[in-house]
Amino acid sequence: METKLRPVDTTSIWRKKPLAAYEADVKKSELKRVLTRWSLTSLGIGAVIGGGVFVLTGIAANEWAGPALALAFVMAGVACAFAALCYAEFASILPVEGSAYAYSYGTVGEIFAWLIGWNLILEYMMGATTVAVSWSGYFEKLLHLLGINPPIWLMNDPVTAQEKAQTLRAAGESIPDFTFAVNLPAFLIVWVVTYVLVKGIKEAASTNNAIVILKVAPVIFVIIAGSFFVDVANWTPFIPNPVMDAGGQQHYGFNGIVTAAGIVFFAYIGFDAVSTQAGEAINPKKDVPFAIIASLIICTVLYILVSLVLTGMVKYDALDLKAPVAQAFADQGLTWAVYLITIAAIAGLTSVMLVMMLGQTRIFLGMAKDGLLPKNLFASIHPTFKTPWKSTILVGAIVSIVAALTPIDKVSELCSSGTLLAFAMICGAVWLLRVREPGLERPYRTPALPVVATLGILANLYLMYNLRTDTKISFLVWCTLGIIVYFLYSRKHSHLNNPEE
Repeated sequence: METKLRPVDTTSIWRKKPLAAYEADVKKSELKRVLTRWSLTSLGIGAVIGGGVFVLTGIAANEWAGPALALAFVMAGVACAFAALCYAEFASILPVEGSAYAYSYGTVGEIFAWLIGWNLILEYMMGATTVAVSWSGYFEKLLHLLGINPPIWLMNDPVTAQEKAQTLRAAGESIPDFTFAVNLPAFLIVWVVTYVLVKGIKEAASTNNAIVILKVAPVIFVIIAGSFFVDVANWTPFIPNPVMDAGGQQHYGFNGIVTAAGIVFFAYIGFDAVSTQAGEAINPKKDVPFAIIASLIICTVLYILVSLVLTGMVKYDALDLKAPVAQAFADQGLTWAVYLITIAAIAGLTSVMLVMMLGQTRIFLGMAKDGLLPKNLFASIHPTFKTPWKSTILVGAIVSIVAALTPIDKVSELCSSGTLLAFAMICGAVWLLRVREPGLERPYRTPALPVVATLGILANLYLMYNLRTDTKISFLVWCTLGIIVYFLYSRKHSHLNNPEE
């Protein structure tokens, strides 16, 4: 059905981008349409499987949920599923880059769309930074396994390097003084990923496909091999009794499971990166909804099985916080498996970084096309590679510098907070569009939409509410900064100021 332009209130911060304008964007797009259904699904899996399995499982089980970590993954997966179903309908209607930002701009209004786009920076760019630091940690572990011990100041940011040096000196080791420190592996891997992304989406997808195979196979190995070492006694009690810390935060029990769900939610956020690639999909109206739902189902099943095996192999309060899966196999004397898992973690985190940085540049591209960001920087397409090369290099520069010089602590929760709000907004926006535009062509329709949308809004806001207080304060500061940028720049440069264009 052809959509006609409606008059736009050029003064209101609630002004909406007409749906016909999205159709024009699709026709004018310079991006290559090379991604198949399974390439998109692979991108989703590549974004989801990584830090969640190899890093966050230890923290969430040890400190918050115990063996009930599996329930935390179910809870987070269900919250994502509601959002995924709504994403799928939007992706079939608006097959454009921009993800939740683009969907909200056409339904709720410009200020909400801007805030969602602003918060997606937390999801993608800061998420990539966190993953880069985690990648460096596993790379350092691999070097140690190979008998290579690089200096502390070359593998860590300045703050972390000094903390590690003090710990080792207290243990009696002789560590020379240093005045400079940089996380060189994190810095370099970001630029490797940046190069692949600038070169082209087809190359990025091919690289991701190979990495996904390389890392999913060891995850399946962990599930199968680890099951032989499960001691069911480690699952008792499955939900440990609640414990209050000095700050009044409850660990374990139901509240502990909810907090763990908010922490591991960071591990799920990659599925929406599929929707940012709609502009490069061959058949976006059918393939993007399929890939969103398929990647989420596959990854949720793998997460639940890994969490059960992990907490069955090692008592939850003895799980390693930094490399729980590798350490669980090391405790069983399976040194060769530790090599395999460490290499898989490196591969897995690489693909997560690739998809997050890819998604970030497409969010920027969508916002720049609407005038909310400088077009000559964020919407500049390379004449040969057909990629947004300038913004890709800018994202690479920011992520690499922050990862190299900044200690990343609790950033996964900050990333999750932005994503949870975006997911809740999408659930509301797709329902709103169904009411406002009932005759619009929908190749995919979310089943039982009023129920799914309501549960999606409530579930995501509930998880957001249960994040730690300092995370919520940081999130409010970030949102305030975004509102300032909107009123100083984006509102007056928006293309909706000149709707006749």
